Amino acid sequence: MAATALEIRNVHKAFGLREVLKGVDLTVRPGETVAVLGPSGSGKSTLLRTINHLEQPDLGYVAVHGELIGVEVRGTHLHELPERTVRGQRTRIGFVAQSFNLFPNLTAAGNVAEPLIAHKRLARPKAHQRALELLARVGLGDRGDAYPRHLSGGQQQRVAIARALALEPSLLLFDEPTSALDPELVGEVLSVIRRLAELGTTLVIVTHEIGFAREVADTVVFIDEGVIVEQGPPADVLTNPQQSRTREFLAKVL
Repeated sequence: MAATALEIRNVHKAFGLREVLKGVDLTVRPGETVAVLGPSGSGKSTLLRTINHLEQPDLGYVAVHGELIGVEVRGTHLHELPERTVRGQRTRIGFVAQSFNLFPNLTAAGNVAEPLIAHKRLARPKAHQRALELLARVGLGDRGDAYPRHLSGGQQQRVAIARALALEPSLLLFDEPTSALDPELVGEVLSVIRRLAELGTTLVIVTHEIGFAREVADTVVFIDEGVIVEQGPPADVLTNPQQSRTREFLAKVL
């Protein structure tokens, strides 16, 4: 196993004249849980999307377990890989978005099985069986035949997590996984993520749940205006932040 699960080096990203990421560096160890905090528009989601190359960095690179994502070295320069190759790399990086993005015409089990079938990992009957196992893992073992419209928001997000786990990714990304949920449904999703952390899954979680970050994260990263302002153990960053901008942010959200 590579010494690092995730390495982000000098990543810049602009949309037109607006520079969203301004030279981000971040290293994540295998089995580490990293919580990324910051105000709206600070670059959190864009950073997450550069990890699986849904957004191509303008400068810098991302490597997962030592493998460059989306690019290869030719001579002294990085060159974009073919989209088909990038799609293959993404199968090793699970992604759970704010919205559940489930196929409405497929059952819960069908949604979870779809990546296994699409990527020819398993034939349909075995993919369905594996989907039921994964649904049981997120507490939905009895809802395999339910369609998304018959599931609560929390249940749909748990199906999305099970789907992200289907291809056995080495890294799992969460982009504010509870932001679209009613408050009473947040706990059931966070409990699933907490369990993944306990099992040693490598997680990068963009979240606004400060208490959850304090409890579960090994490292908290505070990002603002496209730069990492502060990072470290939750007890340091959330209880005794060193940077005034971090203190200002926490004073507003705690």
